Amino acid sequence: MIEERNICKTICLSILTFGVYGIYWFIKITDEINTLTGNPFDTTGVSAFALTIVTFGIYGIYWAYKMGEKIDNYKKDNNSRSMMYAFLTIFGLNIIVYSLIQDVINKCVPPKLKF
Repeated sequence: MIEERNICKTICLSILTFGVYGIYWFIKITDEINTLTGNPFDTTGVSAFALTIVTFGIYGIYWAYKMGEKIDNYKKDNNSRSMMYAFLTIFGLNIIVYSLIQDVINKCVPPKLKF
């Protein structure tokens, strides 16, 4: 299920838990983008995280590039998120990439009805 998250809260939780929540967030946004783009059988969040660990972060750069590509194809606009996400990841700014991806997810989630 695709879930809207407050980006500020998720960043704070990632910092307060010394990155543990960031791992959970990485896994969730990977799975949610796969669902959103109609590719639920692409590399899962857990697999992507494991591959990032095993390859000492190299797969994380590829992951960021592919996430940008998926979002570009989904939104059908002329933005090139893939290179920007890859460069941010190379420079260790993964949390910014996660935030940008979460922003796309938040905009695609229908608003909740409040009673």
